[in-house]
Amino acid sequence: MTLETMDTGKPFLQSFYIDLDGSIKTLRYYAGWTDKIHGKTLPVDSNGALRRRKACGGQREEDEGGEMVINESFMSFTKHEPVGVCGAIIPWNFPLLMFMWKVAPALSCGNTVVIKPAEQTPLTALHVGALIKEVGDPRTMRPKPRGCQLYGLVSNPPCPSVVVPPQAGFPPGVVNILPGFGPSAGAAVASHMGVDKVAFTGSTEVGQLIKEAAARSNLKRVTLELGGNNPCIVFADSDLQLAVEESQKGAFYNQGQCCTAASRVFVEESVYEEFVRLSTESAKNIVIGDPMDPRTSHGPQFDKIMELIESGKKEGARLECGGVAVEDSGLFIQPTIFGPVQCIFSFKSPQEVTDRANSTKYGLVAALFTRDMDRALSMSSALEAGTVWYAPFVKPFVKIFVVFVTSRSNHRP
Repeated sequence: MTLETMDTGKPFLQSFYIDLDGSIKTLRYYAGWTDKIHGKTLPVDSNGALRRRKACGGQREEDEGGEMVINESFMSFTKHEPVGVCGAIIPWNFPLLMFMWKVAPALSCGNTVVIKPAEQTPLTALHVGALIKEVGDPRTMRPKPRGCQLYGLVSNPPCPSVVVPPQAGFPPGVVNILPGFGPSAGAAVASHMGVDKVAFTGSTEVGQLIKEAAARSNLKRVTLELGGNNPCIVFADSDLQLAVEESQKGAFYNQGQCCTAASRVFVEESVYEEFVRLSTESAKNIVIGDPMDPRTSHGPQFDKIMELIESGKKEGARLECGGVAVEDSGLFIQPTIFGPVQCIFSFKSPQEVTDRANSTKYGLVAALFTRDMDRALSMSSALEAGTVWYAPFVKPFVKIFVVFVTSRSNHRP
Protein backbone atom coordinates (compact mmCIF):
# COMPACT_ATOMS: atom_id res chain seq x y z
CA MET A 1 0.00 0.00 0.00
CA THR A 2 3.02 2.27 -0.32
CA LEU A 3 1.73 3.34 -3.73
CA GLU A 4 -1.67 4.35 -2.31
CA THR A 5 -0.02 6.42 0.42
CA MET A 6 2.32 8.08 -2.07
CA ASP A 7 -0.65 8.85 -4.28
CA THR A 8 -2.98 10.32 -1.65
CA GLY A 9 -0.89 11.25 1.39
CA LYS A 10 -3.03 9.17 3.74
CA PRO A 11 -1.16 7.37 6.56
CA PHE A 12 0.30 4.02 5.48
CA LEU A 13 -1.42 2.00 8.22
CA GLN A 14 -4.81 3.39 7.16
CA SER A 15 -4.08 2.46 3.55
CA PHE A 16 -3.11 -1.05 4.61
CA TYR A 17 -5.74 -1.91 7.23
CA ILE A 18 -8.72 -0.04 5.77
CA ASP A 19 -8.32 0.58 2.04
CA LEU A 20 -6.56 -2.66 1.14
CA ASP A 21 -8.61 -4.79 3.53
CA GLY A 22 -11.83 -3.19 2.27
CA SER A 23 -10.80 -3.82 -1.33
CA ILE A 24 -10.16 -7.51 -0.64
CA LYS A 25 -13.50 -7.90 1.14
CA THR A 26 -15.27 -6.19 -1.75
CA LEU A 27 -13.73 -8.55 -4.31
CA ARG A 28 -14.55 -11.62 -2.23
CA TYR A 29 -18.13 -10.57 -1.64
CA TYR A 30 -18.94 -9.80 -5.27
CA ALA A 31 -17.14 -12.92 -6.43
CA GLY A 32 -19.84 -14.80 -4.54
CA TRP A 33 -22.55 -13.16 -6.64
CA THR A 34 -21.33 -14.58 -9.94
CA ASP A 35 -23.29 -17.84 -9.62
CA LYS A 36 -26.26 -16.48 -7.68
CA ILE A 37 -27.92 -14.20 -10.22
CA HIS A 38 -30.99 -16.07 -11.46
CA GLY A 39 -34.30 -15.34 -13.13
CA LYS A 40 -37.64 -16.89 -12.22
CA THR A 41 -40.05 -19.28 -13.93
CA LEU A 42 -43.66 -18.19 -13.42
CA PRO A 43 -46.99 -20.06 -13.72
CA VAL A 44 -49.20 -18.87 -16.61
CA ASP A 45 -52.98 -18.57 -16.66
CA SER A 46 -53.99 -17.65 -20.20
CA ASN A 47 -57.08 -18.97 -22.00
CA GLY A 48 -57.29 -22.06 -19.86
CA ALA A 49 -53.56 -22.69 -19.69
CA LEU A 50 -53.94 -23.15 -15.97
CA ARG A 51 -56.55 -25.79 -15.24
CA ARG A 52 -57.54 -28.38 -12.70
CA ARG A 53 -56.89 -32.04 -13.17
CA LYS A 54 -59.91 -32.93 -11.06
CA ALA A 55 -63.12 -30.98 -10.50
CA CYS A 56 -63.46 -29.88 -6.90
CA GLY A 57 -67.23 -29.66 -6.83
CA GLY A 58 -67.21 -26.25 -5.26
CA GLN A 59 -65.12 -27.46 -2.34
CA ARG A 60 -61.63 -26.17 -1.46
CA GLU A 61 -59.04 -27.74 -3.71
CA GLU A 62 -57.15 -29.27 -0.75
CA ASP A 63 -60.30 -30.91 0.55
CA GLU A 64 -61.09 -32.73 -2.71
CA GLY A 65 -57.52 -33.43 -3.73
CA GLY A 66 -57.74 -31.02 -6.65
CA GLU A 67 -54.39 -30.51 -8.35
CA MET A 68 -53.18 -27.53 -10.37
CA VAL A 69 -51.21 -28.15 -13.55
CA ILE A 70 -49.68 -25.91 -16.20
CA ASN A 71 -50.32 -26.36 -19.89
CA GLU A 72 -46.89 -27.04 -21.32
CA SER A 73 -47.72 -24.95 -24.40
CA PHE A 74 -47.09 -21.81 -22.36
CA MET A 75 -44.01 -20.65 -20.49
CA SER A 76 -43.18 -17.44 -18.63
CA PHE A 77 -39.81 -16.60 -17.13
CA THR A 78 -37.65 -13.61 -16.24
CA LYS A 79 -33.97 -13.14 -17.03
CA HIS A 80 -31.31 -10.95 -15.46
CA GLU A 81 -28.94 -9.78 -18.16
CA PRO A 82 -25.77 -7.65 -18.03
CA VAL A 83 -26.22 -3.93 -18.61
CA GLY A 84 -23.32 -3.91 -21.07
CA VAL A 85 -20.53 -1.34 -21.00
CA CYS A 86 -20.35 0.38 -17.62
CA GLY A 87 -18.51 3.67 -17.32
CA ALA A 88 -17.10 4.64 -13.92
CA ILE A 89 -15.57 7.90 -12.76
CA ILE A 90 -13.92 7.82 -9.32
CA PRO A 91 -12.56 10.51 -6.94
CA TRP A 92 -9.09 11.15 -5.55
CA ASN A 93 -9.66 10.46 -1.84
CA PHE A 94 -10.04 6.64 -1.95
CA PRO A 95 -8.61 5.62 -5.34
CA LEU A 96 -8.11 1.88 -4.73
CA LEU A 97 -11.26 1.25 -2.70
CA MET A 98 -13.43 3.23 -5.11
CA PHE A 99 -11.89 1.33 -8.03
CA MET A 100 -12.99 -1.96 -6.46
CA TRP A 101 -16.43 -0.66 -5.50
CA LYS A 102 -17.07 0.19 -9.14
CA VAL A 103 -15.34 -2.67 -10.95
CA ALA A 104 -16.24 -5.66 -8.74
CA PRO A 105 -20.06 -5.49 -8.95
CA ALA A 106 -19.97 -4.68 -12.66
CA LEU A 107 -17.76 -7.65 -13.52
CA SER A 108 -19.63 -10.06 -11.26
CA CYS A 109 -22.81 -9.33 -13.25
CA GLY A 110 -21.16 -9.94 -16.61
CA ASN A 111 -20.45 -6.36 -17.69
CA THR A 112 -17.37 -4.69 -19.11
CA VAL A 113 -15.94 -1.55 -17.53
CA VAL A 114 -14.37 1.70 -18.67
CA ILE A 115 -13.07 3.43 -15.54
CA LYS A 116 -11.54 6.89 -15.26
CA PRO A 117 -9.43 7.42 -12.12
CA ALA A 118 -9.00 10.92 -10.71
CA GLU A 119 -6.23 12.83 -12.43
CA GLN A 120 -4.69 13.60 -9.01
CA THR A 121 -4.44 9.93 -7.93
CA PRO A 122 -4.19 7.50 -10.87
CA LEU A 123 -1.29 5.32 -9.67
CA THR A 124 -3.06 2.43 -7.95
CA ALA A 125 -5.63 2.14 -10.75
CA LEU A 126 -2.83 1.88 -13.30
CA HIS A 127 -1.05 -0.69 -11.15
CA VAL A 128 -4.21 -2.79 -10.91
CA GLY A 129 -4.43 -2.53 -14.70
CA ALA A 130 -0.90 -3.91 -14.97
CA LEU A 131 -1.89 -6.82 -12.70
CA ILE A 132 -4.94 -7.52 -14.87
CA LYS A 133 -2.72 -7.71 -17.95
CA GLU A 134 -0.29 -9.94 -16.06
CA VAL A 135 -3.06 -12.41 -15.20
CA GLY A 136 -3.92 -12.60 -18.89
CA ASP A 137 -6.77 -13.95 -20.96
CA PRO A 138 -8.18 -17.27 -19.62
CA ARG A 139 -9.13 -18.30 -23.15
CA THR A 140 -5.49 -18.39 -24.27
CA MET A 141 -3.78 -19.54 -21.06
CA ARG A 142 -2.38 -23.05 -20.97
CA PRO A 143 -4.04 -25.45 -18.54
CA LYS A 144 -2.10 -26.07 -15.37
CA PRO A 145 -1.16 -29.64 -14.35
CA ARG A 146 -2.61 -31.07 -11.19
CA GLY A 147 -1.12 -33.12 -8.38
CA CYS A 148 2.29 -34.77 -8.90
CA GLN A 149 2.48 -33.44 -12.46
CA LEU A 150 2.66 -29.95 -11.01
CA TYR A 151 5.86 -30.74 -9.15
CA GLY A 152 7.43 -33.04 -11.73
CA LEU A 153 7.18 -36.09 -9.47
CA VAL A 154 7.23 -39.71 -10.65
CA SER A 155 4.83 -42.09 -8.95
CA ASN A 156 3.77 -45.70 -9.20
CA PRO A 157 1.14 -45.98 -10.47
CA PRO A 158 1.66 -42.91 -12.70
CA CYS A 159 -0.26 -39.75 -12.07
CA PRO A 160 -3.47 -39.56 -14.09
CA SER A 161 -3.14 -37.25 -17.04
CA VAL A 162 -5.67 -34.74 -15.73
CA VAL A 163 -5.19 -31.00 -15.98
CA VAL A 164 -6.93 -28.16 -14.20
CA PRO A 165 -8.11 -25.35 -16.47
CA PRO A 166 -7.22 -21.84 -15.39
CA GLN A 167 -9.78 -20.35 -13.03
CA ALA A 168 -9.22 -16.63 -13.51
CA GLY A 169 -8.32 -14.09 -16.11
CA PHE A 170 -9.49 -11.03 -18.04
CA PRO A 171 -10.16 -11.16 -21.79
CA PRO A 172 -9.00 -8.03 -23.62
CA GLY A 173 -11.46 -5.15 -23.36
CA VAL A 174 -13.23 -6.33 -20.20
CA VAL A 175 -11.48 -3.79 -17.94
CA ASN A 176 -10.38 -0.52 -19.53
CA ILE A 177 -8.58 2.16 -17.50
CA LEU A 178 -8.77 5.67 -18.94
CA PRO A 179 -6.57 8.24 -17.17
CA GLY A 180 -7.28 11.87 -17.94
CA PHE A 181 -9.03 15.05 -16.88
CA GLY A 182 -12.72 15.39 -16.16
CA PRO A 183 -13.68 17.81 -18.96
CA SER A 184 -12.10 15.52 -21.55
CA ALA A 185 -11.88 11.86 -20.43
CA GLY A 186 -14.73 12.04 -17.91
CA ALA A 187 -17.02 13.86 -20.32
CA ALA A 188 -16.27 11.29 -23.01
CA VAL A 189 -17.36 8.44 -20.72
CA ALA A 190 -20.58 10.24 -19.74
CA SER A 191 -21.59 11.13 -23.29
CA HIS A 192 -20.35 8.13 -25.31
CA MET A 193 -23.09 6.33 -27.21
CA GLY A 194 -21.42 2.96 -26.61
CA VAL A 195 -21.54 3.27 -22.80
CA ASP A 196 -24.75 1.81 -21.35
CA LYS A 197 -24.38 3.02 -17.77
CA VAL A 198 -22.19 5.48 -15.90
CA ALA A 199 -21.43 5.52 -12.15
CA PHE A 200 -19.86 8.61 -10.62
CA THR A 201 -18.57 9.52 -7.16
CA GLY A 202 -17.71 13.17 -6.63
CA SER A 203 -19.20 16.64 -6.40
CA THR A 204 -22.83 17.54 -6.92
CA GLU A 205 -21.95 20.03 -9.65
CA VAL A 206 -20.12 17.43 -11.74
CA GLY A 207 -22.86 14.87 -11.02
CA GLN A 208 -25.39 17.22 -12.60
CA LEU A 209 -23.20 17.55 -15.71
CA ILE A 210 -22.90 13.77 -15.99
CA LYS A 211 -26.63 13.25 -15.67
CA GLU A 212 -27.22 15.87 -18.36
CA ALA A 213 -24.64 14.27 -20.68
CA ALA A 214 -26.19 10.83 -20.13
CA ALA A 215 -29.63 12.17 -21.03
CA ARG A 216 -28.40 14.01 -24.13
CA SER A 217 -26.55 10.97 -25.49
CA ASN A 218 -28.31 7.61 -25.22
CA LEU A 219 -30.30 8.01 -21.99
CA LYS A 220 -27.82 5.74 -20.26
CA ARG A 221 -28.44 4.64 -16.70
CA VAL A 222 -26.77 6.81 -14.05
CA THR A 223 -25.70 6.07 -10.47
CA LEU A 224 -24.42 9.04 -8.46
CA GLU A 225 -22.78 9.28 -5.05
CA LEU A 226 -22.32 12.99 -4.52
CA GLY A 227 -21.12 15.39 -1.83
CA GLY A 228 -22.12 15.29 1.80
CA ASN A 229 -22.65 17.69 4.69
CA ASN A 230 -23.32 15.02 7.25
CA PRO A 231 -24.81 15.53 10.73
CA CYS A 232 -23.55 13.70 13.81
CA ILE A 233 -26.01 14.09 16.70
CA VAL A 234 -24.96 13.53 20.33
CA PHE A 235 -27.65 13.37 23.03
CA ALA A 236 -26.94 13.98 26.70
CA ASP A 237 -27.65 10.37 27.68
CA SER A 238 -24.92 8.98 25.40
CA ASP A 239 -21.49 7.68 26.40
CA LEU A 240 -19.78 11.05 25.97
CA GLN A 241 -16.23 9.72 25.68
CA LEU A 242 -17.29 7.23 23.02
CA ALA A 243 -19.16 9.97 21.17
CA VAL A 244 -16.04 12.18 21.21
CA GLU A 245 -13.82 9.39 19.91
CA GLU A 246 -16.21 8.31 17.16
CA SER A 247 -17.14 11.80 16.01
CA GLN A 248 -13.46 12.67 15.71
CA LYS A 249 -12.89 9.55 13.64
CA GLY A 250 -15.70 10.80 11.46
CA ALA A 251 -14.26 14.31 11.25
CA PHE A 252 -10.53 13.61 10.96
CA TYR A 253 -10.25 10.23 9.21
CA ASN A 254 -8.35 10.59 5.95
CA GLN A 255 -7.63 14.18 7.05
CA GLY A 256 -11.35 14.88 6.81
CA GLN A 257 -11.27 14.26 3.06
CA CYS A 258 -14.21 11.88 3.00
CA CYS A 259 -17.72 12.27 1.58
CA THR A 260 -19.16 10.65 4.73
CA ALA A 261 -17.17 12.86 7.14
CA ALA A 262 -18.85 14.18 10.29
CA SER A 263 -19.12 17.68 8.89
CA ARG A 264 -21.55 18.99 11.51
CA VAL A 265 -21.58 17.71 15.10
CA PHE A 266 -24.71 18.64 17.07
CA VAL A 267 -24.43 18.19 20.86
CA GLU A 268 -27.28 18.53 23.34
CA GLU A 269 -26.94 21.79 25.22
CA SER A 270 -26.53 20.31 28.73
CA VAL A 271 -23.32 18.45 27.75
CA TYR A 272 -22.06 20.79 25.01
CA GLU A 273 -19.23 22.48 26.94
CA GLU A 274 -17.95 19.15 28.30
CA PHE A 275 -18.05 17.61 24.84
CA VAL A 276 -16.03 20.51 23.41
CA ARG A 277 -13.48 20.20 26.22
CA LEU A 278 -13.02 16.47 25.68
CA SER A 279 -12.84 16.95 21.90
CA THR A 280 -10.14 19.60 22.25
CA GLU A 281 -8.04 17.37 24.49
CA SER A 282 -8.42 14.45 22.11
CA ALA A 283 -7.54 16.50 19.02
CA LYS A 284 -4.27 17.62 20.58
CA ASN A 285 -3.12 13.99 20.73
CA ILE A 286 -3.43 13.45 16.97
CA VAL A 287 0.00 12.86 15.43
CA ILE A 288 0.70 14.88 12.27
CA GLY A 289 3.60 14.05 9.99
CA ASP A 290 5.10 11.78 7.36
CA PRO A 291 2.35 9.38 6.22
CA MET A 292 4.95 6.61 5.86
CA ASP A 293 5.72 6.84 9.60
CA PRO A 294 3.60 4.25 11.46
CA ARG A 295 3.13 6.73 14.32
CA THR A 296 1.37 9.20 12.04
CA SER A 297 -2.43 9.36 12.13
CA HIS A 298 -2.85 12.61 10.18
CA GLY A 299 -1.15 13.26 6.84
CA PRO A 300 -1.23 16.17 4.39
CA GLN A 301 -4.49 17.70 3.23
CA PHE A 302 -6.03 19.33 0.22
CA ASP A 303 -4.55 22.79 -0.24
CA LYS A 304 -7.70 24.89 0.27
CA ILE A 305 -8.30 23.93 3.93
CA MET A 306 -6.55 27.02 5.33
CA GLU A 307 -8.84 29.22 3.25
CA LEU A 308 -11.87 27.54 4.80
CA ILE A 309 -10.46 27.94 8.31
CA GLU A 310 -9.84 31.66 7.77
CA SER A 311 -13.37 32.00 6.41
CA GLY A 312 -14.75 30.40 9.58
CA LYS A 313 -12.81 32.85 11.78
CA LYS A 314 -14.14 35.84 9.82
CA GLU A 315 -17.71 34.59 10.14
CA GLY A 316 -17.44 34.48 13.94
CA ALA A 317 -16.81 30.79 14.71
CA ARG A 318 -15.04 30.18 18.04
CA LEU A 319 -11.68 28.52 17.44
CA GLU A 320 -11.07 25.90 20.16
CA CYS A 321 -8.07 24.06 18.79
CA GLY A 322 -5.62 24.12 15.86
CA GLY A 323 -6.35 26.30 12.89
CA VAL A 324 -2.73 26.78 11.82
CA ALA A 325 -0.37 25.04 9.44
CA VAL A 326 2.51 22.99 10.78
CA GLU A 327 5.92 24.56 10.00
CA ASP A 328 4.29 27.05 7.65
CA SER A 329 3.32 24.29 5.23
CA GLY A 330 -0.20 24.58 3.91
CA LEU A 331 -0.46 20.82 3.40
CA PHE A 332 0.06 19.79 7.05
CA ILE A 333 -2.57 21.44 9.23
CA GLN A 334 -3.25 20.99 12.92
CA PRO A 335 -6.59 19.27 13.59
CA THR A 336 -9.00 22.14 14.04
CA ILE A 337 -12.10 22.41 16.19
CA PHE A 338 -14.71 25.07 15.82
CA GLY A 339 -16.16 24.37 14.84
CA PRO A 340 -9.13 18.78 9.19
CA VAL A 341 -11.97 20.77 10.76
CA GLN A 342 -14.64 19.75 13.24
CA CYS A 343 -17.68 22.01 13.65
CA ILE A 344 -19.56 21.53 16.94
CA PHE A 345 -22.98 23.09 17.56
CA SER A 346 -25.41 22.85 20.49
CA PHE A 347 -29.13 22.03 20.37
CA LYS A 348 -32.02 21.98 22.82
CA SER A 349 -34.60 19.53 21.46
CA PRO A 350 -34.89 16.58 19.04
CA GLN A 351 -37.16 18.59 16.74
CA GLU A 352 -34.68 21.46 16.59
CA VAL A 353 -31.72 19.25 15.75
CA THR A 354 -33.75 17.31 13.17
CA ASP A 355 -34.68 20.53 11.39
CA ARG A 356 -31.09 21.79 11.45
CA ALA A 357 -29.65 18.46 10.35
CA ASN A 358 -32.05 18.32 7.39
CA SER A 359 -31.48 21.95 6.37
CA THR A 360 -29.12 21.05 3.55
CA LYS A 361 -29.41 19.85 -0.02
CA TYR A 362 -27.25 16.82 0.86
CA GLY A 363 -28.46 13.55 2.36
CA LEU A 364 -25.56 11.12 2.33
CA VAL A 365 -25.18 9.80 5.90
CA ALA A 366 -25.93 10.72 9.52
CA ALA A 367 -24.94 9.37 12.94
CA LEU A 368 -26.67 9.20 16.33
CA PHE A 369 -25.29 8.80 19.85
CA THR A 370 -27.87 7.95 22.52
CA ARG A 371 -28.65 5.12 24.92
CA ASP A 372 -32.37 5.35 24.09
CA MET A 373 -33.15 2.91 21.28
CA ASP A 374 -36.67 4.30 20.75
CA ARG A 375 -35.17 7.74 20.23
CA ALA A 376 -32.54 6.32 17.88
CA LEU A 377 -35.20 4.63 15.73
CA SER A 378 -37.49 7.66 15.58
CA MET A 379 -34.59 10.00 14.79
CA SER A 380 -33.27 7.71 12.07
CA SER A 381 -36.66 7.89 10.37
CA ALA A 382 -36.81 11.68 10.69
CA LEU A 383 -33.33 12.32 9.32
CA GLU A 384 -33.20 12.72 5.55
CA ALA A 385 -30.13 10.58 4.93
CA GLY A 386 -29.49 7.46 2.92
CA THR A 387 -27.64 5.79 5.80
CA VAL A 388 -27.94 6.44 9.54
CA TRP A 389 -25.27 4.98 11.80
CA TYR A 390 -25.95 4.33 15.46
CA ALA A 391 -22.99 4.73 17.89
CA PRO A 392 -20.00 4.06 15.58
CA PHE A 393 -19.73 6.88 13.06
CA VAL A 394 -18.29 5.13 10.03
CA LYS A 395 -19.10 1.45 9.52
CA PRO A 396 -19.51 0.64 5.83
CA PHE A 397 -20.66 -2.95 5.26
CA VAL A 398 -20.10 -4.28 1.76
CA LYS A 399 -23.20 -6.48 2.00
CA ILE A 400 -25.58 -3.58 2.67
CA PHE A 401 -26.93 -1.75 -0.35
CA VAL A 402 -26.67 1.89 0.62
CA VAL A 403 -29.19 4.39 -0.73
CA PHE A 404 -27.64 7.84 -0.95
CA VAL A 405 -29.98 10.80 -0.94
CA THR A 406 -28.15 13.46 -2.90
CA SER A 407 -30.77 16.16 -3.30
CA ARG A 408 -34.34 16.91 -2.38
CA SER A 409 -35.42 15.58 -5.80
CA ASN A 410 -33.63 12.26 -5.22
CA HIS A 411 -35.42 11.23 -2.06
CA ARG A 412 -35.39 7.90 -0.27
CA PRO A 413 -37.42 5.27 -2.14
